[in-house]
Amino acid sequence: MKIVRYGIGLIIIASILVMVLFFPDKILKVFIAPELSSVGLLKRGMGILLLSAFFCLFRILRGPTPSDRIVSIDMLGILIIGVCALLSIVTQRGWYIDIGIAWALQSFISTLALSKFLEGRDFDE
Repeated sequence: MKIVRYGIGLIIIASILVMVLFFPDKILKVFIAPELSSVGLLKRGMGILLLSAFFCLFRILRGPTPSDRIVSIDMLGILIIGVCALLSIVTQRGWYIDIGIAWALQSFISTLALSKFLEGRDFDE
């Protein structure tokens, strides 16, 4: 039964990735403003980042252990930094990079704090 579930999941993931790679316009019109839809490679990159963020959110909700949830929260932070970088490239505004740097610092500190909490230590050790 487990092999059947994995097979179905693999088919669903493959079909979503094919849709993101070959039909990015339909996905981006839902998630992103239409003025960003004129850039081909960046459309696909944004679609893949959004798809990956969806999978990270799924792992946060359904993670079997707290450490899996922490890792997926950290991956979600990295994906948000990637979105900030892509938006900075498309709009040619530097303050998206500043937001990404601040998010990276905050994500790093929160990951360290949650890891120490799960380990059972205090924050000052």
